[in-house]
Amino acid sequence: MEVKKLGISWQFLIVLVLILQILSALDFDPYRVLGVSRTASQADIKKAYKKLAREWHPDKNKDPGAEDKFIQISKAYEILSNEEKRSHYDHYGDAGESQGYQKQQQQREYRFRHFHENFYFDESFFHFPFNSERRDSIDEKYLLHFSHYVNEVVPDSFKKPYLIKITSDWCFSCIHIEPVWKEAVQELEGLGVGIGVVHAGYERRLAHHLGAHSTPSILGIINGKVSFFHNAVVRENLWQFVESLLPGNLVEKVTNKNYVRFLSGWQQENKPRVLLFDQMPTVPLLYKLTAFAYKDYLSFGYVYVGLRGAEEMTRQYDVNVYTPTILIFKEHIHKPADVIQARGMKRQVIDDFITQNKYLLAARLTSQKLFHELCPVKRSHRQRKYCVVLLTAEATKLSKPFEAFLSFALANTQDTVRFVHVYSNRQQEFASTLLPDSDTFQGKSAVSILERRNTAGRVVYKTLEDPWTGSESDKFILLGYLDQLRKDPALLSSEAVLPDLTDELAPIFLLRWLYSASDYISDCWDSIFHNNWREMMPLLSLVFSALFILFGTVIVQAFSDSNEERESSPPDKEESREKTGKTEPSFTKEPSSKIPKKGFVEVTELTDITYTSNLVRLRPGHMNVVLILSNSTKTSLLQKFALEVYSFTARIVGW
Repeated sequence: MEVKKLGISWQFLIVLVLILQILSALDFDPYRVLGVSRTASQADIKKAYKKLAREWHPDKNKDPGAEDKFIQISKAYEILSNEEKRSHYDHYGDAGESQGYQKQQQQREYRFRHFHENFYFDESFFHFPFNSERRDSIDEKYLLHFSHYVNEVVPDSFKKPYLIKITSDWCFSCIHIEPVWKEAVQELEGLGVGIGVVHAGYERRLAHHLGAHSTPSILGIINGKVSFFHNAVVRENLWQFVESLLPGNLVEKVTNKNYVRFLSGWQQENKPRVLLFDQMPTVPLLYKLTAFAYKDYLSFGYVYVGLRGAEEMTRQYDVNVYTPTILIFKEHIHKPADVIQARGMKRQVIDDFITQNKYLLAARLTSQKLFHELCPVKRSHRQRKYCVVLLTAEATKLSKPFEAFLSFALANTQDTVRFVHVYSNRQQEFASTLLPDSDTFQGKSAVSILERRNTAGRVVYKTLEDPWTGSESDKFILLGYLDQLRKDPALLSSEAVLPDLTDELAPIFLLRWLYSASDYISDCWDSIFHNNWREMMPLLSLVFSALFILFGTVIVQAFSDSNEERESSPPDKEESREKTGKTEPSFTKEPSSKIPKKGFVEVTELTDITYTSNLVRLRPGHMNVVLILSNSTKTSLLQKFALEVYSFTARIVGW
């Protein structure tokens, strides 16, 4: 009876709840829920919705009615954000959800498909399929798509690191880190860091390609490699993460003991040297990012002016120790080629300064890529670019012809003329193409003026008739040719196809292999200890499966071999029988019998001990023949039996 009363009370309670829900649904007003007027714009509705959703989300608000309130807010926004539903509600008092079973079914199917396509799982409470127009404006500028990432971000990551945030709709952890992210983005972007945002709900393919399985995720990309950020999202940690992405050998610490060696390295590396003087004991991130962007063209050093002994350098180069100063040195290490100093230097100012001093005065052509940059192909008659090439022998110290060529280049710098030199012993094919077939230039320097006509190597050129010695007459003749070229480009009368230059600075095969192996080991280490374990599960599963199969096979084979040895090892019955005079039957050569190879057949007596090993554990494909004998017939029949069955191979058991 009590159970029956309890059941009736529960039924009454359920009916009451349903009635209250129906009444509340009839009284549901989305405008009142969001607190906006009926003439509110979409921007006002969205603003009100975001404010209320943040306030009443169950993860944030511990009020018992927060979940119901949050559902009402979401439903109200769903109605008012859709112009069709809003119009239907304004005219009929509902959102058009009671228009017949068939239409309801179609709407449910569409909503399910739409929801399924845009749903993304992570630790947040819910993800609603909002349109792109509802995304936060702070992220719209940096949104990435898969094609944009592959075609632009990855190639550009070899010049600057990228900091990318993975986000999604209604990721409240994303909202929590938004102020820190906004501040860090504004600062790091000004330093030259690339910024990107991936919406996991809309760019699921890119999110999975990056290995991001939860939101928010922050990762860095440099040289095409992806590294995940694992610390607390604060400004200092983000700065340290970006700095950790950069190689450690970008900037060399320069002191009064090694500055001469550093500046003299231009000849070996074929790069200008850049020195930054500053009061900070550590290298600024801005300077490291600049060094990474121009690492293929210049070598960078840093001088801490507060270090003992730095006064020698600051006094020699007249550096103001109270203001950050950048000096660029080219072929002359005792005098900087250019100087810039300013407080709070901007990245754009540094880029302009570096670009103007990107090459040496007379750079050495060490690769085809550098040849393309220094001596570009002629594009029009008004955009002619001439290259004055000094063909000289390699020397450890600056020779007189090269020093004279440098001084001439410094005095006659023009936008249309570039001065370069080539080691004729390293680029023999290139040099022999420009030199005439005579013994006049054997072991001597020569100067050629050339203009590139296409990327296939076709050039027009003129080589000076006499070897280049650097005398005043040589300079006068070269200057006359350059002045004449301005009026008459037909002066370059010779034509040839130059071979591609050999890359002199490319590492040898062994070093390239070591570098590749080191990068591969580093990638594996990062993948094991830093990447998402969900991404590593297929690889780990494959490795453990292979190990299980390998060791399982070895163990099974070991047990199998031990059983085989135990079964195949003959008992020491022959020796005992020889001692007791009971020899095993043997046979001799007879004309009517088949000649055995060993001269005897092993016959094992079948006992309770040998029964299991010979009959019960019989291997597949093996056959035992059992001969039943009596004591009286054993001696005479056993030998005849052995002779008959010997040719059938195998093993004969039992008597």
